[in-house]
Parts: sequence; C-alpha cells; structure tokens
Amino acid sequence: MTAPVAKTDSSFDCFYVYPTVSRQPADNADLTIQSAEVEAAISQASPFSPHCRIWAPMYRQRTEQSLSKGLGNDPTADAVAYRSLLAGWQDYLARYNDNRPVIFIGHSQGAAMLIRLLERQIDPNSTLRNRMVTAIIAGGNVTVPIGQDVGSTFKHVPLCTSGGETSCVIAFSTFPQRPPADSLFGRPGQGVSLQSGQTATTGVQVACTNPAALHGGTAVLDPLFLTKTMPPPAPPVTTPWVSYPDLYSAQCQNADGASWLQVTSDAGSGDARPTVSESLGPRWGYHVDDINLTLGNLVDDVVIQEQAYAAMHG
Repeated sequence: MTAPVAKTDSSFDCFYVYPTVSRQPADNADLTIQSAEVEAAISQASPFSPHCRIWAPMYRQRTEQSLSKGLGNDPTADAVAYRSLLAGWQDYLARYNDNRPVIFIGHSQGAAMLIRLLERQIDPNSTLRNRMVTAIIAGGNVTVPIGQDVGSTFKHVPLCTSGGETSCVIAFSTFPQRPPADSLFGRPGQGVSLQSGQTATTGVQVACTNPAALHGGTAVLDPLFLTKTMPPPAPPVTTPWVSYPDLYSAQCQNADGASWLQVTSDAGSGDARPTVSESLGPRWGYHVDDINLTLGNLVDDVVIQEQAYAAMHG
C-alpha cells in the first residue's frame, strides 16, 4: 500500500472498500489499479476527503465472472477477497495509522468484506473499537436481533441511533418498495449476506439506519452524483458534482421479514430532474445508487460524529 497525498489536515482517516467493479477474466481480480476502481472511489469516497485522509486499498475482490455463479456459490473466491483486504488493513494499521481514529466505508461486495473485517478484527478488540468513529455499510446486510441494535453480526458495535454517537454502524439498503422474497438485500441469510458468511434467517433482521435521520423517522435525502452519471436537464452544468435537493425522502421500514431504507421520489408534476431506477431489477432495488442517494447526508453524519469523537477523546 502506498501512502496517499494528504488533501486535508484532518486527524481522521477513512478506510474505503469499493464494490464489485472488476471484469477481469478470473474468479478474483489481481491488484492492478484500473480505471474502474479509481472511478468507484471518486464517486463514492472522494466527497469525504475534506474531512479525513482516504485510504482505498486494492483487494482481490470477486470479479463479475465469479459473481455470475451466485453470491454464495464461490466461497473460495470470497475467502481470497477477504484475506487480501485483511492484508491491506494490516499494512495500513502497521505503517500509516499511527493511532488515528478511523471511519470505515463499504458498499456491496465492499460492504460484505468490511463486515468480515469488522467482525473479526474490530468488534472483539476494545482498543480498535475505541478508535472507530463510525462504519458506513451500504448494501451489505448487517443483522441484529429483531428489535435490537446490537448482538448478531457484531457483538459489541451497535447501530448508530443519534448524530452524537460514535463507535457505531450506519447500515442500509435502498428500495422503492418492499424487497421481494428473493431479494439480494434487506432479507437475512440470503443474497449479499452469504458473501460475509451470515446464514441466520430466524430471530434476526437486516439492520436499517436512515443516514438522513439516525434517530429514526422520515427525512429528506441529500443526494450527490458525479454530473456525468446523473446529468441535469438543459442547460448543461460544468460542475463535476450535482445534487437534487428535495427530490427524495427516506424512512426505514420493516415488513414481511424484510428491512430496508424506503426511498420515495418527491418530484412534482413537471419536475424534469433525473431520478434513479431499479436498473438491475426488483431484487436489487436502488442498490447501484445506495451511496450516492445518501452521500450528502453521510458526509454530514461523519462530520458530526468526528466532532463528537473529538469532544470525547480530546
């Protein structure tokens, strides 16, 4: 791992694990940095850069070729991906961390690998838990006992329930309606759960915390997209980023064994702004856009949690 060029004087680090992007013709990617990994980090992690040093280690993730076998059907490739991420974490911790507090960020396969890392390396270690500001785990199926905030995936690290809370987890998957019975997200023991070895289906539920309202309830989302991926209607804009205020609201919901972040379009008649879609089908919901739909809220959450962490540890 190579030390990044610091773009901030923040005393915090962000450890980012990117989603499935590799199209290499093998079950696991190699460690060659390609444009797909760079673009994922720019789209999902770079807005945090004013508030933390961002680390985005390459890892030997399962490729799209491997995932075509099914999320639970290549445990060897999952193990290779985790061992590779673990090596990146251990290198970062030994050479660069210097006891700095850490924000963890992961999406999709990155979330599944991050769950494994937190479960095995952070959750059982009180020293590392004390240095964890927060963990953002989007589209990963963290589970908790039904009606509780901690005790299934993680034994010691709870869900975040307020902005002033630290050493906690923000976890969610976005859908426009209840996830179907065969959904890959929002239902325990199936789909992405299998990538992190979570097979329990009874007595647990998939965690949902609303990035726009950690305390619960309905709130307006603050989406943030690269302009080239979600361009506004004419006239064109020249800024690299675009947001669409008051276009979406969100609320955590539970029904029929599923838990999800219900995202509702609040566009009025004649609103020409582009909206997200279930581009991969109902089993996926808004998974492709989990992070960017909530990115402005997540950055705000991190800022508040950093302030709380500094006050507690200053």
